[in-house]
Amino acid sequence: MFRKILIANRGEIAVRIIRACRELNIRCVAVYSTADRNSLHAQIADEAICIGPPATKDSYLNMNAIIQAALNCGAEAIHPGFGFLSENSDFARLCEKSGLVFIGPSYNSIDMLGNKAAAKETMKNAGVPVIPGSEGAVSSVEEAKEVAEKAGYPILVKASAGGGGRGIRRVDRPEDLEDQMRSAQLEAKNYFGDDAVYIEKFLINPHHVEIQILADQQGNVVYLGERDCSMQRRNQKVLEECPSPIVSPELRSKMGKAAVTAAKQCGYYNAGTIEFLVDENRDFYFMEMNTRIQVEHPITEEVTGIDLVKAQIEIAAGMPIKITQDDIRLNGHAIECRINAENPDLDFRPSPGTITALYMPGGPGIRIDGAVYQGYTITPYYDSMISKLIAHGSDRDDAIRKMKWALSEFIVEGVDTNIDFQLEIIKHPDFRNGNYDIGFLNRYMEKHNKK
Repeated sequence: MFRKILIANRGEIAVRIIRACRELNIRCVAVYSTADRNSLHAQIADEAICIGPPATKDSYLNMNAIIQAALNCGAEAIHPGFGFLSENSDFARLCEKSGLVFIGPSYNSIDMLGNKAAAKETMKNAGVPVIPGSEGAVSSVEEAKEVAEKAGYPILVKASAGGGGRGIRRVDRPEDLEDQMRSAQLEAKNYFGDDAVYIEKFLINPHHVEIQILADQQGNVVYLGERDCSMQRRNQKVLEECPSPIVSPELRSKMGKAAVTAAKQCGYYNAGTIEFLVDENRDFYFMEMNTRIQVEHPITEEVTGIDLVKAQIEIAAGMPIKITQDDIRLNGHAIECRINAENPDLDFRPSPGTITALYMPGGPGIRIDGAVYQGYTITPYYDSMISKLIAHGSDRDDAIRKMKWALSEFIVEGVDTNIDFQLEIIKHPDFRNGNYDIGFLNRYMEKHNKK
């Protein structure tokens, strides 16, 4: 096992990794930008190293500064968390070249799966159902038109190197394809440095269901049930639950086995998430694979009792998975609400500022993953998430009841938040009945904005 790990991230995920290191008796080193000097992760780590100014390109995306910090402090491994460099194969490759263990999959797996078009082809070859569309990135508007006609409108133009909802455009008519394709390419170039796009059939109002896997370096792979991430606004996840209200045991088994097959096909190891779209007929299609820990991992931890971050570290250290598929049981139901510093009434405009008062709920079945405190200043440089509020109940109704009172007790003053908006979702009869899909929040917001 490692003696010292450097955490190449910030905020709540950095704090979460620090806590896992504590349980494994590993010393942890935080890195921080000058804007994060007073951040919680920098204060509670065993060591903290400043790696640059606020801009992410000069700090949390500065590979050389992070590698040098790890070497200077004597760290043996780097945990990238999520976002930033977590799915960057060049960074994983640089870690290995520098004699450091990257706590994640191999850079070959990241290369294979990080490009969405290539990942789709890989899954297709593994026998995993894929959404109709192009075989890979399209090279021209003419090729895109041919693929779109074959798949049938509506279609999506999607960035091959995309993520986080960026570089995606819906096209309902052939005459709109060229403009929307150019728009997607421009956004993809700006965010990912790669303007390659591919074409995919647009499934109307499906569910977004993802399978969590763990895979060790000995070739063992298990799936830990599913998470329903359909509650999204403009392709950004807002609320997640585990298990999905639409997934039967039979469907869970089919999706889980497909995910395991896909991971083995890729020679994948560490934690990973394979995301599917599930249509009204309960047919499922591969969408993408995230080669990192997910923001919503706590709900899987609550339902399975498995610490995913500790498992990541153990797998990176060469240890085999301690469980088999038969050992995994789903216990109850968990819901996660992402609490953000933003104003839902102003098109979810970020709300940086100082938290002047803070009360976070607790009690049976309530978990908070966060990194803020009273007096903490939320800067405009990074993601606006304040914390993740997780409720775990004996069943879905129990989890909803717990989340309802937890949101009602949550107090944040000094900045705007989406707490009341999350409470509206939890109270909505369609959510309570599990009668929602990936387009629910967008339709809800359209009605809300018309009032």
